[in-house]
Amino acid sequence: MSPKEEAPAAAATEAPKMAPQQQQEAAPVKTHIPTSKYSKRVVLKTLFSREDRGIGLSGERIVIGGWVKSSKENRMPIFRTFLKLFGVGTHAEKDSAGGLTYRAQHPVMSTVFLQISDGSCIDSLQVVVDSTLAPPGQILLSGTCILVEGVIQRPSTGGKHSIEVKAEKVLHLGVVEDHEKYPLSKKRLPLHTLRDWAHFRPRTTTVASITRIRHSLTHATHNFFQNNGFLYVQVPVITTTDSEGLSNKFNVTTLLGKTITEEPSNKPTSVTKQVSGVSLESIKASLKEKSNQVEELKRTDSNREALLAAIQDLKKTNELASQLEAKEKKEKEKATALVKPDKLDFTDDFFSCQAFLTVSGRLHLESYACALGNVYSFGPRFKAQTSHSTRHVSEMWMVEAEMAFAELEEAMGCATDLLKHLCKWVLEKCNEDMKFVLKRVDQSIVGRLQSVVSTNFEKLPYCKAIDILKQAKEQKFDMNVEWGVPLTEEHESYLADEIFKKPVIIYDYPKEVKPFYVRLNDDGKTVAAFDVIVPKVGAVIRGSQNEERVKGLSTRIKELGLSSEQYEWYLDLRRNGTAKHAGFSLTFDLIVLLATGISDIRDVVPFPRSYGKISN
Repeated sequence: MSPKEEAPAAAATEAPKMAPQQQQEAAPVKTHIPTSKYSKRVVLKTLFSREDRGIGLSGERIVIGGWVKSSKENRMPIFRTFLKLFGVGTHAEKDSAGGLTYRAQHPVMSTVFLQISDGSCIDSLQVVVDSTLAPPGQILLSGTCILVEGVIQRPSTGGKHSIEVKAEKVLHLGVVEDHEKYPLSKKRLPLHTLRDWAHFRPRTTTVASITRIRHSLTHATHNFFQNNGFLYVQVPVITTTDSEGLSNKFNVTTLLGKTITEEPSNKPTSVTKQVSGVSLESIKASLKEKSNQVEELKRTDSNREALLAAIQDLKKTNELASQLEAKEKKEKEKATALVKPDKLDFTDDFFSCQAFLTVSGRLHLESYACALGNVYSFGPRFKAQTSHSTRHVSEMWMVEAEMAFAELEEAMGCATDLLKHLCKWVLEKCNEDMKFVLKRVDQSIVGRLQSVVSTNFEKLPYCKAIDILKQAKEQKFDMNVEWGVPLTEEHESYLADEIFKKPVIIYDYPKEVKPFYVRLNDDGKTVAAFDVIVPKVGAVIRGSQNEERVKGLSTRIKELGLSSEQYEWYLDLRRNGTAKHAGFSLTFDLIVLLATGISDIRDVVPFPRSYGKISN
C-alpha cells in the first residue's frame, strides 16, 4: 500500500473524539475569496451571489460556518469489513475477570453530508465531513453549529447543489444536547407554533427570509428620507406626554414595591403573631427538630413504632406550617394591594412625575421640524390595547415624518411616495427571498406589490367612504356605518379589497375620531387627517396636518378634558414662531406583512409582545 493509500486509515485510528463546543486553532486560510471582516470566514452569500454560483471557485480552500438544516450519513461497509479482516479496527484488552475484551480504536468509517445555512442568503451549502474528523452522532442533528475548513468542489452526489465543501478540519462544533427537546427537530412547524420559541425561529427558512426582507425595508426607509433631505431624529421612548390623548398607555413607575396601603412593612401580620399560642417561626423550628429526630430513629433502627409515630407527627407539623405560610402570604398580598394610578404619589417616583412608554413620536418630532425643516424618526411605539388582532401587537415599530411649511396634500404625497419606494425596493433588492415567499407563502405577492408601485391611489373624503359603505347592502358589518364612527379594519378592508381593489387614501375625518392635535377644517366638524389603506393589510399609514394655531389647539385640549399642564411645552411651539406643518406615521411591521404575504403580524416581528403574551 502506498503512503497516499495509508493516510486515511492512519487518520481513522488516530482521530480523537471531538467534544461539544470544541475549538481548534487553525492557521489563517489564504484565499482570494472575500471573507467576513470580523469572523474570517466566507459567508454563503459570497459564493451563491456569483453568476456561476461558486463553480468557478472549485479547488479553493475556505472556512465556512453555519447551522445544520438537514443531514444524511453514508456508511462504508466494505471498508469496515476490510479493517476487521486485518485487525486494524480493534484491539484486545484483559477485563477484570482475566478474559479478553475487544474495543474499537476508531469510529465506524462513514461520510456525513450536511446542509448548512448561515443566514446570509436563502441557499444552503452541502458540507461533506468524514467520520474521522468528528463523530457522526454529534454533527448529524439539525441545529448543530459547525465551523469547518475545507476545499470547494463539484458535488460528489449530484443533485441540485452547484458546489459543496469537502471538510478537512472541524474548527468548532456546537452540539444539540437534547434533540427531543430541540423544537426545530420537527420538520415544517407552523408559524404560530414557532412563536413559543422566538429565540430559535430565525433558524427556519421562512423566518430567516422575513428577517432579511425586514432588514432591506429598514435600509429602504432610511434611503428614502436621506435622499429627500430629511434629518434623522431620535425621539424618547419614555415620556410624560400622552401623544394622542386618552390612548391606552403603559405606565413607567418604580412605585409598585412601595404601595403598602395599611401597615408598614416592618409591622408583623396577624399570622406572624401568636396563633393558638404558636408562631410560624416556632413551628418552623419545631419542624427542623422533628426532622432530625426522624433521621436519628432511622439510623438507630431501634423502635419501629416510635419511628412511625415520629413520621406522623412530622407530617402534621409540616401541614400546619404550610397552612400558616399560605395565610401569611395572603395577608401580605392584601396589605400590599396595588393602588390606582390616581392614588399614587408620583413625586416619590423615579422621575418625580407620572411617565409612560410613548404611543407616538410625532409631537416630539414637531419641535425639531419647527427648527430644522423636514425630519423623521424610526423606533418602537407602545399601546396597551387588549387586542388579539392579527394586525396589532403592543410594541410596534413606527416610521414617523414631520415637515415644516407643509399641508395635508404634501403629507399625502410624501406618504404615497414612501410606500411606493418600499414596495419597489423589495421587488428589486430581495429577489431570492421573494422567490421563496412567492413559492411558499403567497403566490400573488409580487403582483400585489407591483400594483402598489404602478397604480394611482384612490383618494376620497371620509363622508364619501361612509356613503359607499352604507350602499353595501349585501355586506354585513359588525359595527353600524354612520357618519361620525371610526372606520374599523373590516370597513377599511372592504373599501380597498372589494370596492377599489387598490390602495385607498381616506381624508377629512370627523374631529372626534382623530387625535387632538390635528388641524380643524373650516367646516368646524372635520380635521385634516388621512389614512392610507392597502389591500390585504389595511391602514399602513396615518397622517395629518397639525394645528398650528394656539387657540384652536388649546380648545381641543379642553374639549377632550386633557391635562393642559403636560402639553405646555407643545403649546409653546405655537406661541413662539409657529408654522404650518404636517406629517404621518407608517406602521413598519405592517409593511413587512405587505411585503411577505404573512397573515399575522406576530410572525414578522422578531420578539412580539401582545396582550397576554410575552415570552422572553
